[in-house]
Amino acid sequence: MGAHQDTRIVVTGAGRGIGAALARRFAAEGARVVVNDLDADAAKSVAEEIGGAAVPGDAAGERGVAELIRQARTALDGPIDIYCANAGVPTGGGPEASEEDWAQAWDVNVMSHVRAARALLPEWLDRGKGRFVATVSAAGLLTMIGAAPYSVTKHGALAFAEWLSLTYRHRGVGVHAVCPQGVRTNMLDSTGAEGELVLTPTAIEPEQVADAVLAGIADERFLILPHPEVAEYYANRATNPDRWLGGMNKLQRRLDGGQA
Repeated sequence: MGAHQDTRIVVTGAGRGIGAALARRFAAEGARVVVNDLDADAAKSVAEEIGGAAVPGDAAGERGVAELIRQARTALDGPIDIYCANAGVPTGGGPEASEEDWAQAWDVNVMSHVRAARALLPEWLDRGKGRFVATVSAAGLLTMIGAAPYSVTKHGALAFAEWLSLTYRHRGVGVHAVCPQGVRTNMLDSTGAEGELVLTPTAIEPEQVADAVLAGIADERFLILPHPEVAEYYANRATNPDRWLGGMNKLQRRLDGGQA
């Protein structure tokens, strides 16, 4: 009997990467897992592998989230116990990024969490239990050079997770914010020179993130840090922001080809 035997779980963005690792890990613990991804073939492949149910489709838009949760409840034959809001987009650029890119980053990285919580909370509060796992990123605690839309929206995702936790924890709703740095996924491959400089040297496997998530849930920890050193960076940012910003600017100058 695993720690999550018969727990009903939804994982978004689970066709590959961190989401697939989470789905596999929960299934290995005895959970009943719904695998969601925009890539229907990828979702089906992971679901078949773990004995779960594939519910492909949009996990960000208002209608898409509502339909995902409706179908997931049917596939699981009951209420959702844990919702892993894992889907995200790694939008790069700065203020010059298009309105469409900024809007998509906000929709997927923040509003998908808001919409899922809106649909799940009434039932969770009635039951007195439920668990929301938000894949945020260390960028939500710190930042990511070269990726303003990603950094800003991941800060928003962290803020929403914090708000959920402080508002509902006494009513049985557990909330976790998962904040890894580099993880060896397709998303890391898309981060270019910035990712190569900042993320690749300490990148870990998706399975290590999944292990950290299950350990964090077992310990009832809000902040889950698959890279433990992020805690020190976060503390430095809070206590000496000018020094921290100077260090990050040093990395930016290296990318710009100037003196570091």
